[in-house]
Amino acid sequence: MAEPGVFLIHGLGGTQYDLGSMHKRLKNAGFVTHALTLPGHGTRPEDLSGVKMEAWLEAARAKYREIVGQHEVLHVMGMCMGALLALEVAKLERHAKGRLVALAPPVYIDGWATPWYRGLRPLLYRIPGLPERMKVTEEEPYGIKNEQLRAIVKAKFERGENFHYGWVPLACIREVDRLRAAVIRDLDQIACPTLVVHAREDELTSLRSAHFLVERIGSGKRAGQARMVVLEDSYHMVCVDNDREIVGKHVLEFFNANAAGGFGMNMVDPAMAPAEMAELLASARRALEQGDFAGLYRLGIPDFAWLQPGRNRGSGAFPGSKGLRRLRKWTDEGASFSAFGAAVINAGMAVQPATLLHRGLASPGVLAVQMRKGKLLEARWFPDDLDAEDSHFGGEPLPDGPSEQEKAFEAAAALSRTLRKAPDNATLLAMYALYKQGSQGDAAGERPSIMDMVGRAKHDAWTARRGMSREQAMSDYVALVNRLKDAESQEA
Repeated sequence: MAEPGVFLIHGLGGTQYDLGSMHKRLKNAGFVTHALTLPGHGTRPEDLSGVKMEAWLEAARAKYREIVGQHEVLHVMGMCMGALLALEVAKLERHAKGRLVALAPPVYIDGWATPWYRGLRPLLYRIPGLPERMKVTEEEPYGIKNEQLRAIVKAKFERGENFHYGWVPLACIREVDRLRAAVIRDLDQIACPTLVVHAREDELTSLRSAHFLVERIGSGKRAGQARMVVLEDSYHMVCVDNDREIVGKHVLEFFNANAAGGFGMNMVDPAMAPAEMAELLASARRALEQGDFAGLYRLGIPDFAWLQPGRNRGSGAFPGSKGLRRLRKWTDEGASFSAFGAAVINAGMAVQPATLLHRGLASPGVLAVQMRKGKLLEARWFPDDLDAEDSHFGGEPLPDGPSEQEKAFEAAAALSRTLRKAPDNATLLAMYALYKQGSQGDAAGERPSIMDMVGRAKHDAWTARRGMSREQAMSDYVALVNRLKDAESQEA
């Protein structure tokens, strides 16, 4: 294949969930992704009993041999135990067709949340039958620093969802220890450029692991071959925690890919200083935290667009003022965003983790925003679990054109301009207020001063409709204009 490939390896007890949205990011950037389910995984924890580390390693090597001939460039990447397997695959297969990424590799199990008696594991391994019977359970913080995401993961475990094993046999940890011992040997045999990504606050494995790998892989004549990225706002699960966009950015750059391409966006010259971009992004964040999409659109160019993926009643592209009106059918239900993580800003594009909140739904994902000359160009939401959002919202995507009610509303606005004489002031204010409520929703901004009596009266009339739905306001506006037109016809 002409397209470069990436071989991704998940961690112990895990699935592709361990790698968050990395598959999608890589595909959007033009890579072909390959993955496998390691022996004993994807079913139930009991199936890990009796599985040796050689079985995991051979499965990974077999998959590598299967795909390596399909690409001119093939990168290898693993998470947690998958990172250890990726290191061994690169070492034993003499990987030289691409690069190697190790995400949170547990060369040493010495993180701040590991128990003081962790050094007693070798003694427990010697007790007949105990390693197979003893369960090592997943416990808080589940490798996640973001409290909202952690609560979601906890709920998934409590519901028994099969996204990650809730426990593994102690015998499995013994096999990980054997794998760790194998990885430590002959690291200088790894011949490809290597990136190690590690969180400073990793609760499972300290930065000692990352430093060890970088020093050993990049030693001697290969000095500089390995480098490290240290994350400051995550625990062990770096692909789903607060710094996941920083991880994605560094991985794509390491693979010589366009970071913006991972989001289907083009890089632009923002013509803005970094501080200006940060300030604009902060304003957008405040609007989204309040569910104020009208405020978000005011930060954008006239054709600013919000793009919501999926096949549900809230998905689609929503450009300009008409897009905002269509989007409000969804946002009026209280949609907002929270749990914003660290933002990565580069060449006019900002990406940051966030969580969409809507009537009991807490959907983590990534928000990508493009900026130029002090304005937002577009914003795109990328949920980690698109199927969950489709199921929650239901329905079909909103039609691209205006609804029948919106058509009638705009027709009434045009009809109002054909009235032969102006209505009285009270009626004019009612028309103004209903039109503004129907087209924009609740009034925003400060009340004009007493010196601006007309502006003040208009603002008060509009504010008096606060809380009225756009649909009701449009209906009342159409009815009012039709009554005025009918009255003129009768007078004639």
